[in-house]
Amino acid sequence: MQHPVRPRRSVLYMPGSRQRALEKARTLPADALILDLEDAVAIAEKDTARSLVAAAVREKGFGRREVIVRINGLDTQWGEADLEMAAFVAPDAILIPKVEDPDTVTYVARRLATLGASDKVAIWAMMETPLAMLRAPEIAASHPRLACLVMGTNDLVKELHAEHTETRTPVITALGLCLLAARAHKLAILDGVYNAIKDEEALAQSCRQGKEFGMDGKTLIHPSQIDVTNRIFAPSPEEIDLAKRYVAAFREAEAAGRGVAVVDGRLVENLHVETAKRLLEQAEMIGALEADLAAAAE
Repeated sequence: MQHPVRPRRSVLYMPGSRQRALEKARTLPADALILDLEDAVAIAEKDTARSLVAAAVREKGFGRREVIVRINGLDTQWGEADLEMAAFVAPDAILIPKVEDPDTVTYVARRLATLGASDKVAIWAMMETPLAMLRAPEIAASHPRLACLVMGTNDLVKELHAEHTETRTPVITALGLCLLAARAHKLAILDGVYNAIKDEEALAQSCRQGKEFGMDGKTLIHPSQIDVTNRIFAPSPEEIDLAKRYVAAFREAEAAGRGVAVVDGRLVENLHVETAKRLLEQAEMIGALEADLAAAAE
């Protein structure tokens, strides 16, 4: 199953039990929105949240942004009802919490087929326990509907009995294992949240680290984190200019019968051109998304 490539610089969790938050989500410049039925919703509000999220997805109004519904775990009393609702209203994806084995993904995929869900409804998997890290390759290969791995670093730190650090040394191995699994099976992967919502510089440092690792973007817990995350995960004007020059120089080299080009004193081979084209495609998609948001705000 071929999943469309989309901007996922900033992916914001929004509590499904708060009507005003769901309405505000339509105006926020996040690339994607996770309408949450799990951690952000109190037990007493689970049924109400399910109804609110169902209505929000049916009403649309989110433009080009991806809309994802995070259901409760299938081992809870709410998980199956959440899944049935999501299959019916058809968000862009359904996010399964605490995935620890490929069977969980394949079960959800079978249920979606049985419920008549559109093939366009993808599955995303939360990776947030030690067992998930050890089974990351099997989970990533589990089913064609699976499109994205989402790092749940808060839960992972808790399960490891580790500490939150600025360098994130305790979870580097876990991030690497999931990144390898995602790329091996052509999946997207999103970095975990940053908890200090008022520390923009520390958030920026975390974003830069995630981008250097190869993450597609970052999950967020507050709208104030969107602008910083969008800026860092987007290609810079300098990167876009260099990518264009790589593509142009290599095209000229090929026309002259050469297999390499030279740009700014550096050899440019086909692998560099592929990276440059991917960056330019990302920049184009981001531009379209931002233009859509600007038009909606007028």
